[in-house]
Amino acid sequence: MSTFTTDLPALSDQAERLIGLGVHETAGLTADELREAAAALEGEDGLLVVREDRAPASALAPLLRHADKPGFVVEDMTDVDRFTPVEGLTVPEGPVYVLRGVDRGDDMSNWSPDEALPAISEAGRTPLLLVEGIHWVLQQPAALERNWCFMTIGSRLRKEKGGLDARTPAVWISNGTGRDGRERRDAPKVGWCWAGNRHTWLGFASAAARIPVPGALGGEG
Repeated sequence: MSTFTTDLPALSDQAERLIGLGVHETAGLTADELREAAAALEGEDGLLVVREDRAPASALAPLLRHADKPGFVVEDMTDVDRFTPVEGLTVPEGPVYVLRGVDRGDDMSNWSPDEALPAISEAGRTPLLLVEGIHWVLQQPAALERNWCFMTIGSRLRKEKGGLDARTPAVWISNGTGRDGRERRDAPKVGWCWAGNRHTWLGFASAAARIPVPGALGGEG
């Protein structure tokens, strides 16, 4: 059984971590703007997130590290940045926000995404987006453990005719098999699973709420 606990760094420290990785530049923000966003949310306990339209999954995944290996997106997910929030999931307007009360969803391991989504909603929680899951591992690498990884079913790809693509994104640790390549064994991996399939080693990450940044950076003028 995993003994992982979600004790995140202070928001100011999280801001510095993102600045050190260059995420603010990807997002078109200055380092001071990101620091100010963290300061404006002082007192909040959660995960600092840059919106996916500012810092997409394809740009964030290579910044992940596990066992000194860089992260990657699976080869058959070239459309990773087209996975957007599911219907009914609201993301704050500003470029930065905080995700409160993150949980890996270990108790739902071996559930399918189709089973997990209504259970998360009924519990009054919200499923994590893929970029939120990546942010979490950037700030807290221990959130990704072998046999204890997670799906981010708040993100789905909508087809041209309106239906949902059957793939659901997840973040886990590569075994270095198949097209991953042996050199990627133990690397953090952004991939997908079918919406109706179960996996014993994947939980379903969720949060209690998304908190906007007050003021101009929060999109409030």
